[in-house]
Amino acid sequence: RKLCDHYQILLIADEIATGFGRTGTLFACEHAAITPDILCLGKAITGGYLSFAATLCTEAIATAIGNHESGILMHGPTFMGNPLACAVAHASISLLLSGSWQSQVCAIEQQLQQAFRGITNIKSVRDARVLGAIGVIETVDPIAIEDVQPKLVRMGVWIRPFRRLLYIMPSYCISADELAQLTDAMIACLK
Repeated sequence: RKLCDHYQILLIADEIATGFGRTGTLFACEHAAITPDILCLGKAITGGYLSFAATLCTEAIATAIGNHESGILMHGPTFMGNPLACAVAHASISLLLSGSWQSQVCAIEQQLQQAFRGITNIKSVRDARVLGAIGVIETVDPIAIEDVQPKLVRMGVWIRPFRRLLYIMPSYCISADELAQLTDAMIACLK
């Protein structure tokens, strides 16, 4: 933030996957106590029920855009402002803010930390990290998705490995048993 301010560069925060409580705070930026100039939101804005995204900006940026000769930001994809997606986003955010998401995320974080404790003793594991309701296991070598994905499905879970990462971002309402099923499957595949 300080460097961007010093060099008069806009700070853009991508909270598409981390926004709406995922990291334990409503937005991950809060961990660093910063406010971006532009904030990109998506995925959790509708609770995952419908594709929707939003890009927020400071008043200064909005004013600069509004002062352009057209008077508006000339952007209009096919589904911009979709009324159904907006209604779902509104309902999802209302449900989140009126619920106990903070204690749910805290419980998930604690269970993930416990499940991943000692996992780096597995030869194929480089690192394991947990922040809020995000659990990531990084492997030494790239994950053979064509082998691992079917194994995970046979264990009754759908987890999508990505390069050297096996990660989960479970729903806040997940039960302890359901979360254990996910972490047990992850660990079994890595062994």
